[in-house]
Amino acid sequence: MFVSSILGQTPAAPAGASGAQGRGGGRNGANGRGATATFPAQQRPPGDPVLIAHGKTLYDVDCQSCHGADLRGTTQGGISLLRSQVVLSDLDGELMQPIIEGARKSTGMPAINMAAADIKAVATYIHSVVATEKGQGAPPAPGVEAPSALVGDAAAGKVFFAAKCASCHSVTGDLQGYGTKYPDAKAAQNRWVSGGGGGRGRAGGGGGAPDARTVMVTVTLPSGESAQGALLLVDDFLVSLTQPDGTVRTFRRDGDVPKVEVKDPMQGHKTLLDTMKNKDMHDVTAYLESLK
Repeated sequence: MFVSSILGQTPAAPAGASGAQGRGGGRNGANGRGATATFPAQQRPPGDPVLIAHGKTLYDVDCQSCHGADLRGTTQGGISLLRSQVVLSDLDGELMQPIIEGARKSTGMPAINMAAADIKAVATYIHSVVATEKGQGAPPAPGVEAPSALVGDAAAGKVFFAAKCASCHSVTGDLQGYGTKYPDAKAAQNRWVSGGGGGRGRAGGGGGAPDARTVMVTVTLPSGESAQGALLLVDDFLVSLTQPDGTVRTFRRDGDVPKVEVKDPMQGHKTLLDTMKNKDMHDVTAYLESLK
């Protein structure tokens, strides 16, 4: 969910809040070494256990890969939510919601298609973890094993698959035996949601021959000459590509000259992710897991 561009430094205690520290340097009443808690997430009453459990399931699916099972971040780009000023200042999801919906998309935090009620559940779960911290920014106590991602309706997933996926994929072809290929439902879900790779498709130029996920481009000059290859860059001014022999060519653009045609094999998945609801994702996962 939240990347480094939206996570502030650990906020200072509000004016008038007790800064008394014991020998251990603690400032949190929760650790028994200082005054009362000073952040909303540490002052709120316990959240609804059902809502927290639902929020944790959503967090594990949509957020954990970047922000970690313990909210401390990972090497994938998301940093600690335990130190996020957004999280610490949020009361009931009102600060998290616009970010989840895409307010910081330009800085690397993609929008997540999540209903307002689900965003509130995720926020409630995050706050429930932050409230257990021994000190500001410290890791929470060890929790229980993450719940399975296998929580959907396989019958509904089959209907969704037939309507949205069957034109490109087949349960008797490329997806045959899908439920036996991955160690757990979460890995299986991450695999199909990403379209068979680790992201939302890729441009070429990373070395090696283009694969089924590589974005390709054809550039046609006014003279009729054309060049084809794996897309490296395209904007209003330039287009660069890697030709089959490995050479890189760059063309200056002036409006519609030269003609540029981009073919992204993963466009179907990208479009689907922009419209798919969390229920749809879990339902399809349950259906694919049934393919033994």
